[in-house]
Amino acid sequence: MLASERVEKQKEFGKSTKRVAYQGKATLLALGKAFPSNVVSQENLVEEYLREIKCDDLSIKDKLQHLCKSTTVKTRYTVMSRETLQKYPELATEGSPTIKQRLEIANEAVVQMAYEASLVCIKEWGRTVEDITHLVYVSSSEFRLPGGDLYLSTQLGLRNEVQRVMLYFLGCYGGLSGLRVAKDIAENNPGSRVLLTTSETTVLGFRPPNKARPYDLVGAALFGDGAAALIIGADPRESESPFMELHCALQQFLPQTQGVIDGRLSEEGISFKLGRDLPQKIEDNVEEFCKKLVAKAGSGSLELNDLFWAVHPGGPAILSGLETKLKLKPEKLECSRRALMDYGNVSSNTIFYIMDKVRDELEKKGTEGEEWGLGLAFGPGITFEGFLMRSL
Repeated sequence: MLASERVEKQKEFGKSTKRVAYQGKATLLALGKAFPSNVVSQENLVEEYLREIKCDDLSIKDKLQHLCKSTTVKTRYTVMSRETLQKYPELATEGSPTIKQRLEIANEAVVQMAYEASLVCIKEWGRTVEDITHLVYVSSSEFRLPGGDLYLSTQLGLRNEVQRVMLYFLGCYGGLSGLRVAKDIAENNPGSRVLLTTSETTVLGFRPPNKARPYDLVGAALFGDGAAALIIGADPRESESPFMELHCALQQFLPQTQGVIDGRLSEEGISFKLGRDLPQKIEDNVEEFCKKLVAKAGSGSLELNDLFWAVHPGGPAILSGLETKLKLKPEKLECSRRALMDYGNVSSNTIFYIMDKVRDELEKKGTEGEEWGLGLAFGPGITFEGFLMRSL
């Protein structure tokens, strides 16, 4: 739903049908998304990708075709394009030291996407950039000093007194980490309004396939680029339209799992390795984690199927495993599955694409929709990041 359509709908139905946020609790006041212009159809990916990197290995082609089907992804958006490879052909050459070129592309692209997502978000919010007091900037796709937070602040025209926090290289749980930081800022600084942005590109990890690195093909079939932005604040004004209360947050890591998700930055970019036991380790620990969050609602009657769910889809296997482990009804993870289908895994952004779909579903249900819900993401560590939320 477009920001303008959402604002008109809110005016039409009025605020009388909405739940009221608890005093002093952080709320989500607006949400925006942005994507690069290059759209990748999963149906055409194999031929186009192998042609651009000049690979004619049939075994690699067969494996990539299989992966493209198993990921369930239909479309993705990417900064990388034919024009990019024509300008930087060394990116498709095995062993080339290309970190300088990659950062030239990524640093600019990440801030541009964050800027576009922020404009959408601020328009939906309905207030001016001068009212933004804090910026939380999340990315695992750029690296420079000063960071993208300063460049974004300048492009948006934020006040030079805006308080900035930058979170780098957290991977897939970075979005919820940023949300946790934004919640703490909003609740401890009365009247503050926090702009949270997440922005990611796969440029740093793009490389030609190599049989010695099977995970490269998983990345080619699963990951996409994009950005998200949110405004967070407590005690909403009359002119604001909160749609979610951030009731409480929880983070924990699983001891001795540092090597299960392993990412390394080198002269050739960033490379990842995922342990085959990742889905199982998440399944083995997720139920206890969820119950800790649900207990903070202060109601002993809440069951997991009473909640709405926004779960970061590292891949379809993780979603299926959670659904089975937690005995969730099939529709509970539908928004996560649709976000994966529409955008792929976009690292820290993905949880907010899911939350946007959850918001649409809850608006359709009105006051009959679920009041409480969980937001979950998993990343390097293995780190669990979670939120207990209330629909408003």
